[in-house]
Amino acid sequence: MALKFEILKKSGKSRLGKLYTKHGEVNTPAFMPVGTCGTVKAMMPESVALAGAEILLGNTYHLMLRPGADLVEKMGGLHKFMNWDKPILTDSGGFQVMSLSSLRKISEEGVEFKSHVDGKKFFLSPEESIKIQHKLDSNITMAFDECTPYPSPYEKCASSMKLSMRWAERSKKAFVDRNGYGIFGIQQGNVFKDLREQSAEALRKIGFDGYAIGGLAIGEGQEKMFEVLDYAPSMLPEDKPRYLMGVGRPDDIVGAVLRGVDMFDCVMPTRSGRTSQAFTKYGTINIRNARHRQDPRPLEEGCDCPLCTHYSRAYIHHLQKCQEVLAVMLLSWHNVRYYERLMQGIREALAKDTLDDFVSEFYANQQKGDIEPL
Repeated sequence: MALKFEILKKSGKSRLGKLYTKHGEVNTPAFMPVGTCGTVKAMMPESVALAGAEILLGNTYHLMLRPGADLVEKMGGLHKFMNWDKPILTDSGGFQVMSLSSLRKISEEGVEFKSHVDGKKFFLSPEESIKIQHKLDSNITMAFDECTPYPSPYEKCASSMKLSMRWAERSKKAFVDRNGYGIFGIQQGNVFKDLREQSAEALRKIGFDGYAIGGLAIGEGQEKMFEVLDYAPSMLPEDKPRYLMGVGRPDDIVGAVLRGVDMFDCVMPTRSGRTSQAFTKYGTINIRNARHRQDPRPLEEGCDCPLCTHYSRAYIHHLQKCQEVLAVMLLSWHNVRYYERLMQGIREALAKDTLDDFVSEFYANQQKGDIEPL
């Protein structure tokens, strides 16, 4: 295994760590902005780095459609293609097995897709997924899997999980082990504890550089998700990074860190930026609301992003009302910066043995709500 992970400190189940890749180090707990098509929407890669991100997520399915893995490889890999010299994790395309259910057909060999772009058919197997991720030059390759929707019958979840474990073994065999790169297995089993344990046992037997917890944040709600996270991370190897896929809201992340998770990704910061939503320590703000129209204050006092340091709530409200692209750019930057500041705060609290105080303050601020209008 050529991807090194070091646990520096622990507080309860929470872990302060560092992941070493060919393209740099990642301090954990870490949040990965999502760069689906080789770009974090409405942000330059340089802006994402300035916002504090140390690693991005790219999407195998979308990049294989456009511009194609061969072209990305020809251009020097995804790092060079998108001008991002830090680590990249790529998903395997497995999530689309669920999300594009009307456009696919599953077999033991893999999944036949119809492109959501032009309807063209193509086939994605574990081997092909790993090959594509290799061409993209992804530092962290994800095993190919199937994710069952919630709710699903136990029998369906069991069958799907076992298929994913067979695909995991094929994914590992197809992976080209090299220094500074690694492959993560993905635990499945929906919300069923015994299936999660069976999945974890199969993954441990195969052996991976890291382990993801898949099949959550798909409609089961936070309470049910936390019920699974109360046991799922501890089923995975202690000395490897644990990645909760597709999560989530700030309070989801804080709760998951307390349950032993090290890595996160979600489209929420930038998607919210495109819908006038801003994350602050006092909760979520809809900047379109009339209460912001004449407010000269920053979005969040103390935030060092360009929006908060240079512009008022009144100005960003105006930009949104005029449907100016700058509003989306500034809100997306702020939201990504908020997430990265949250992770930085968690890491600092872990280092100082003050995580309990940090978490208490986080929830207290969230309950206060936004500052009073002028």
